[in-house]
Amino acid sequence: MKSVAITVKGRVQGVGYRFFILRHAKELSVKGFVKNLTNGDVYIEATGTPEQIDTLVKHCWSGPINSIVKEVIVEDSPNAHSSLFAIIS
Repeated sequence: MKSVAITVKGRVQGVGYRFFILRHAKELSVKGFVKNLTNGDVYIEATGTPEQIDTLVKHCWSGPINSIVKEVIVEDSPNAHSSLFAIIS
């Protein structure tokens, strides 16, 4: 299993970005969470197979229709998530 911390920059708040990521994470059976940051970025922690994480990162770059993704920063994370994927505040 692989755990990553992902920061997404651009127009990613107020466009359904967290729900977009939630849907794809659940489809991929990735565990973790997604949340908005006060600086306008979206932060994701995700755990899955390397293939699942790679696919989730591709979805991070595409985003929902009204988003404009300018940067996706992926870092290894020691955090492991066991049961589900959720939106947190």
